[in-house]
Amino acid sequence: MKFRYAMVCSSNQNRSMEAHALLKRQGFDVASYGTGAHVKLPGPSLREPNVYEFGTPYKQMFEELRRKDPELYKRNGILPMLKRNSAVKLAPQRWQDNAADGVFDVVFSFEEKVFDMVVEDLHSRDHVLMKSVLVINLEVKDNHEEAAAGARLALDLCQEIEATESESWEDSVDELVAAFEAKHRRKLLYTISFY
Repeated sequence: MKFRYAMVCSSNQNRSMEAHALLKRQGFDVASYGTGAHVKLPGPSLREPNVYEFGTPYKQMFEELRRKDPELYKRNGILPMLKRNSAVKLAPQRWQDNAADGVFDVVFSFEEKVFDMVVEDLHSRDHVLMKSVLVINLEVKDNHEEAAAGARLALDLCQEIEATESESWEDSVDELVAAFEAKHRRKLLYTISFY
């Protein structure tokens, strides 16, 4: 694989990690991030989420929630999600705090407000490399079924990007996006930013 990808979602680590897991299994160079202030996982009610700091190991979250209410967190899919996440990487990372992780060629977000945050963050950095990065928003509802479908769509688009000439991908991005939108009947937001 010739490109490096980042999957970014808000704070619950479902959509970005589903895409990260699928792309990693397919051999892509991929990382995943959240943009929120904390990792928020559903709790017993909307007013009682489980809140963790970025960097808290997924296994620790899994064990704590399994002790609290194993039936609830199994039923709502949180325990299986945390188990999947821990097989992909140690702990959630925050996009804004991990600029030193390297340079990405393509960054996917799964909701427009995250797309805006990523683009704003990239624009506020010093552009020392003047290396382009394609930022794409693929709108995906935040539930386990939609996250799985969104991951497959992200994989499809990544495969199309990989099939382009690495030197001229910027010239063909409009055609790639138009073909993807026509094939999947999904509208994408995208822009090119710089490192």
